[in-house]
Amino acid sequence: MPSINVPTFVKWAGGKKQLLDQFASLFPKRFDRYFEPMVGSGAVFFYITKTYNPKSCMISDINENLMQLYIVVRDRVDELIKELREHKAQHMHDPETYYYTMRERYNSMDYRTAETKLEKSALMLYLNKTCFNGLYRVNSEGKFNVPLGRYKNPAIVQKQKLHRASQLLQDVEIRVMGFEKVLNFVKENDFVYFDPPYYPLSATSSFTSYQKDAFLDKQQKQLAQVFRDADKRGCLVMLSNSDTDFIRDLYGGYDIQVVKAKRMINCKAEGRGAINELVIRNYQS
Repeated sequence: MPSINVPTFVKWAGGKKQLLDQFASLFPKRFDRYFEPMVGSGAVFFYITKTYNPKSCMISDINENLMQLYIVVRDRVDELIKELREHKAQHMHDPETYYYTMRERYNSMDYRTAETKLEKSALMLYLNKTCFNGLYRVNSEGKFNVPLGRYKNPAIVQKQKLHRASQLLQDVEIRVMGFEKVLNFVKENDFVYFDPPYYPLSATSSFTSYQKDAFLDKQQKQLAQVFRDADKRGCLVMLSNSDTDFIRDLYGGYDIQVVKAKRMINCKAEGRGAINELVIRNYQS
């Protein structure tokens, strides 16, 4: 278990909570501001905020639904908890009917008003806690399509964790934007951590469907260029990815460390276990 119990409130494929103990010695010793442009579950962000108390933080992601959820947790956590309690009561009464009704509603909603922002964020978190494997996946139309999971008592309402997360998110800038836009904000001595959808280990192992647009060779090369550009500005830059020749070649010349991660999302039990992942840095701790 990590030495700091970070309040990650959303389950996310590839979340870094399990790796924080291995990451602790790999973070820079000192920096000014913190940026995480592909924030996901926020495990690293919460750890950094709690441990280093940066001058300021910006978290961002291209996933508008995820970023809106972070904003609601930051600004309206008590209202969110109230909504989640209502979802839990309805879910426990008739899980299957309620789940698929709410999934359809979630996919039909946009963010026109403050109330729809709250409602859709609560729906996202409810679906995240009750769907199969806590997997966030969308189809080619951008619709969330994960089936109902099998949970006797899903952790839909996590009041203490949500309040802790809300406290750590105060004064944090939260943006919906692509990872490349971080270059509009960073400067010397800022710490930037990238956690992209991983490059597939094989032709059949790809999971890049956090968004409707895939994240493959072209996007990985673009990210590597953003990494280099941030390096040229004097930023401290760290990135996680899969241990493949393609990724090692992309970041040749930088410090490359290997960490062990447990792969939990696999349809076959024998496919779950410890695998090598890379941590790439432009500095040495």
